[in-house]
Amino acid sequence: MTIKVAVAGATGYAGGEILRLLLGHPQYLSGELQIGSLTGNSNAGQRVADIMPHLPQLADRVIEETSTEVLSGHDVVFLGLPHGFSAEIGAALDDDTLVIDCAADFRLKDAADWEKYYGSKHAGSWPYGIPEMPGHREELQGARRVAVPGCFPTGATLALIPAVEAGIIEADVAIVSITGVSGAGKKAAVPLLGSETMGSLKAYNTAGKHRHTPEIAQSLREVTDKDVNVSFTPVLAPLPRGILTTVTAPLVQGVTADVARKVYETFYADEPFVYVLPEGAQPQTQNVVGSNMCQVQVEVDAQAGKVLMTSAIDNLTKGTGGAAVQCMNIALGFEETAGLPRAAVAP
Repeated sequence: MTIKVAVAGATGYAGGEILRLLLGHPQYLSGELQIGSLTGNSNAGQRVADIMPHLPQLADRVIEETSTEVLSGHDVVFLGLPHGFSAEIGAALDDDTLVIDCAADFRLKDAADWEKYYGSKHAGSWPYGIPEMPGHREELQGARRVAVPGCFPTGATLALIPAVEAGIIEADVAIVSITGVSGAGKKAAVPLLGSETMGSLKAYNTAGKHRHTPEIAQSLREVTDKDVNVSFTPVLAPLPRGILTTVTAPLVQGVTADVARKVYETFYADEPFVYVLPEGAQPQTQNVVGSNMCQVQVEVDAQAGKVLMTSAIDNLTKGTGGAAVQCMNIALGFEETAGLPRAAVAP
C-alpha cells in the first residue's frame, strides 16, 4: 500500500522544510510514500521550480489552491497554514486521514488561553507533538490528529521539563529565546527586511504578550502539581534559522550540579533527538542547523541560587517541519528517526 501525502501551505518555510525531509525519507525513496497535492493560495498556479528551486525533485509540480476537495483522498495531510485556518480544514477531512497541524489551532487545551492570545473561538485540542514529553509518544501512536508545537515552546520545554518533573527547581522560570527571522514565516514585512535586522537585536512581544507563553506553561503543568509561573522574552536576531533558549529558575535547596546533571542524562538517555552536552560545553545554533536535534545543557549557579538550562534547535526542523515528520513516523508506525537528520550542516 502506498501512503499518499499532501502539504497545505507548501510554499511557506514550514511546508518547504517538510518537503525537504520527505524527499529523503526511506519510505519515499522505496516508493511506499508518495507526495501528492501541494497547495498554497498566494502561489497557486506556479511551478515549484520557480518558488522553491532547492527542491529539484518536485520542480515540475504545480501549486494548487488550498481546499478540502484538493486535500481529500490523501492518507496524510500536513497543514502549514496561518493560525486560525486549520480548524475548518481539519474538521472537514476524513477521520481516517492523519492530519498534522503546524499552526497553533489545536495546541492549547484551555479555551480562555486561546481566546486571550488568539482572539477567536477555541477549536479544541489534539495530541501534542513533543514525543519526548512523558506519555506523549504513546498518545501519538496511531493518532489521526496531531498538533505540532510552536518552535519556542519546543526549545523551552526540552530545556526545562526534566528539572520541573524531578523537582530540582522552583517552577518560577524566566525564559529568553533568541530566534532567527524565519520563525516569523515567509510573508513580506518591513521589520524583517535585511536592512532592518542585520547587525541588530530586538526583543518583541515582551512582558507576557507572546502567544507561546501559555503553551510553555501548559507543558510544564503536565509534570508537576505545583504552581507554574512563566516569564517569556523572545529576541529577534539576524539569523536565517535557529533558536537559542536560556532559562533560569530558583534552585531547590540541597540540589547540586551533579544531581542536576544526572537528572538530565537519565531523562534523555534514550531520546534520539536530544543531546545533553558534556559538562562545560554550550549549545550553539550552528551545531543544529538542518538537523532534528536539540542540544541541552544544565548548570547550577550556587552563588545565585539558580539553575541555568540552555537549549539550541533549528526552528524549522525540530521546531516545526522535523517535529511534524517525527510525529508522522510515530503515528504511522514507521521508525521514529526515519528521514530525520541528526547531523547538522557545518560550517
